[in-house]
Amino acid sequence: MKVFVTGGDGMLGSNLVRELLSRDYKVTVMTQPGRETGTLDGLNISKVDGDLLNPESLADITKNHDTVIHVAASTSIWPLRNEIVTKVNIDGTKYLLDAAVQNGVKKFIHVGTANTFGFGTKENPGREGNPYKADKYGMDYMDSKYKAHQLVLSYCDKIDATIVNPTFMMGAYDSAPSSGAMIVAIHDGKVPVCSPGGRNYICVKDVAVAIANAITMGRKGESYVLGNENLSYKEAFGKMGKVTGKKAPSKVLPKWMILLYGRLGSFGARITGKAPTVSYPMAQISCDEHYFTAQKAIDELKLPQTPIEEGMTECFEWLKEHNYIKA
Repeated sequence: MKVFVTGGDGMLGSNLVRELLSRDYKVTVMTQPGRETGTLDGLNISKVDGDLLNPESLADITKNHDTVIHVAASTSIWPLRNEIVTKVNIDGTKYLLDAAVQNGVKKFIHVGTANTFGFGTKENPGREGNPYKADKYGMDYMDSKYKAHQLVLSYCDKIDATIVNPTFMMGAYDSAPSSGAMIVAIHDGKVPVCSPGGRNYICVKDVAVAIANAITMGRKGESYVLGNENLSYKEAFGKMGKVTGKKAPSKVLPKWMILLYGRLGSFGARITGKAPTVSYPMAQISCDEHYFTAQKAIDELKLPQTPIEEGMTECFEWLKEHNYIKA
């Protein structure tokens, strides 16, 4: 089977490509011209330059593939309203869908986000089908991912499409670093306090397994939350502290104080034109409980549930090995 992957050099993509290769799939990875793709060095894959906003190039490079897995996305959260984020995440998805339909691709897997569905509490976690709630943050990143999700569903009369919706992933090959930035901050003692919210965490390698399984197990028109452990930030930071051997913050600030800090950050950004350390929407997010259940994916995609400490450890060791963390 020939599989075409966008975003294959990111943390999720790098884990996914390795999982696909372990199953003897022939893998083509679309990369941006001139972009550093060190996490893919030495792998037996084909690389092609491509641009999600160039429909003609997508139609050409997706030919002769059985499956397309769309991982790539713009994840920028500042400025909150950002035209390029909307273009990449919505228009880019449409162009890739059109190319896949045109070329007779058998399976299209779209990687969305769990926040496309309404989040919940630990007692009543969010799940597939819950109404979208993240529009309250006013961020084009989240809104565009929600709209891209709906777009993929609208194509199910033309192509066999499945959507996977990961929560907060941790693991190796985090070259940005993205989620690993939290590990770095805990290690360096730059997280003095906790906010009162929480989120769902999952090992990125488990997400990769579920996506690869979705090629044959994912049902047409269905969406799957890919997650594992629901943890408050205090609980998550405590686990990161144990992994890094550093003291984790234990004091939880009240919600009003976190929101005030976020308002001041957004106000200062409007004056200086520089991205704030914490914007008001980021403060809101850190105070909310973004908890989910992944039972549907466990049942239908055989989603593994590796303890999140393992993903944190793999992230920490990878970051140390590649000098993102100094001993």
